[in-house]
Amino acid sequence: MIQSITLGGGCFWCVEAIFVEVQGVNKVESGYSGGTKETANYKAVCSKQTDHVEVVRVWFDDEKISLEDILKIFFATHDPTQPNRQGNDVGPQYHTAVFYETEEQRTVAERLMREFVPTIWDAPAVTSLIEFKEFFRAENYHQDYYANTGDRNPYCTFVITPKVAKFRKMFADKLRKQTV
Repeated sequence: MIQSITLGGGCFWCVEAIFVEVQGVNKVESGYSGGTKETANYKAVCSKQTDHVEVVRVWFDDEKISLEDILKIFFATHDPTQPNRQGNDVGPQYHTAVFYETEEQRTVAERLMREFVPTIWDAPAVTSLIEFKEFFRAENYHQDYYANTGDRNPYCTFVITPKVAKFRKMFADKLRKQTV
């Protein structure tokens, strides 16, 4: 069955670049969630006018990859112990958050924050668990950003490429099968 979950783990370019490579993931979109305004766009979110978080919405087939594996990948490939920042990206729009759509998603995320996160990070998770309400798709130029830009952008070279490499090493068995 196809389900979706919305994840905030810093810059949405980074999170999207990882989840497009996960087997069982059907679609990934960058966007904004969790804010107080009725709409969101990059300029307003970055200027802290909306309280939205940069997120990716991940649609996955739970017969091919489990919710638990999706969340383990999420918690392992960003720092869930950092409030309002990931590396040099600082601000509330980079807050770590799981926008859950079902009670199962909330329960699994809560358990992994308690049991899994401490096994790979030196501090407790500060990830917010927030009931999903709305998703505002980011502007077209943010979609598939890493795939379209790659190492032509220094941010991609120094921030995204190492995260993708870490994912590929830690979760080699979860990589989408390449076709030749």
